[in-house]
Amino acid sequence: MFDVVVVGAGPAGATAAEELARSGYKVCFIDREGRIKPCGGAVPPRLIIDYNIPDEQLVAKITTARMISPTGRRVDIPIENGFVGMVDREHFDDFLRARAQMAGAERRVGTFLRIDRDADGTHVAYRDKASGEEVVVITRLVIGADGARSDVARAEVPGGDKIPYVIAYHEIIEAPGPVGDYQPDRCDVIYDGEISPDFYGWVFPHGKTASVGMGTGLNGFDLKGATSALRLASGLDGCKTIRREGAPIPLKPLDRWDNGRDVVLAGDAAGVVAPSSGEGIYYAMVGGSVAASAASAYLASGKVSALKLARRLFMQEHKTVFRVLASMQNAYYRSDNRRERFVSLCHDIDVQRLTFEAYMNKKLVKARPMAHVKIGLKNIAHLTGLVSTDYT
Repeated sequence: MFDVVVVGAGPAGATAAEELARSGYKVCFIDREGRIKPCGGAVPPRLIIDYNIPDEQLVAKITTARMISPTGRRVDIPIENGFVGMVDREHFDDFLRARAQMAGAERRVGTFLRIDRDADGTHVAYRDKASGEEVVVITRLVIGADGARSDVARAEVPGGDKIPYVIAYHEIIEAPGPVGDYQPDRCDVIYDGEISPDFYGWVFPHGKTASVGMGTGLNGFDLKGATSALRLASGLDGCKTIRREGAPIPLKPLDRWDNGRDVVLAGDAAGVVAPSSGEGIYYAMVGGSVAASAASAYLASGKVSALKLARRLFMQEHKTVFRVLASMQNAYYRSDNRRERFVSLCHDIDVQRLTFEAYMNKKLVKARPMAHVKIGLKNIAHLTGLVSTDYT
């Protein structure tokens, strides 16, 4: 009998498992070994501090972000007073899982099958990778952290089968140093309808490698062709491809994260990826933390209402940021004309400073209210075409 079984052990599941194990609960986490999620790999300073990420996990430190418009215009945004860390999910996720094990969580390698219930408790069935046998573990609570199209969410949580998402695809390639238009300390974000008609493309350094990819919610769009075009434009077309990966990325937090009984969701399974930016690692780990808090409250009190604490805690801190980013995506990702204006808006120094302060610290900055007013007015001017996009 476990107190908690965590299904999925990416950043959300591994974080939840570690925190619960450190709190003295008997925890098991079930993970499909060998799966690597496509991810740009950016982690802000707040994540590094809050979750005690060692420097050796950072494969690159980014000091500049470049925004590229549909016409090829570029805006370089310096990251003042710090850097954005880059991780490789192949190693970062393993690090988090190992840390959960060191905290006392028990690891099972296999594929989730289903949840059953009887008088003895909640039964989680999975197929063991080594033996191929079906194994059942009994628990008081399940945390579903098994990704955007979560089997746990679809089976257990109302609305869990209707989460909107884009498909992200990237290629990890060898990129040993400055090549063509590529710089190992700069992240490039490409807003171009030919690369992605409804999202964006990216070229993110990972030290000796790089992540080159894009995302879209349109069926039938040529993801590999768009990524090849990105590689060519960046001077990376001749670099060796190490691996190719694709996966769904959720676009909106679910309205409900628990089943009112014995299941609570975390990470992509709950839909906590930031709109507009697609940032997910930080929010996944926060999702794991709030799921662990809800689990602790439930286990201590026996009240199923405690499971709602996970979503409530997350939204208290991040709801406004998510709303602002969703509004930006809806306003600017609709056409190349709008994308051109978005990149033009990013040229503004007030936008740059407040955007990166919010990104680095994960909260809207309130210290300069007049700057927010100015940005609001500039945003309206750009959307209505009152200002020119010619900022060269």
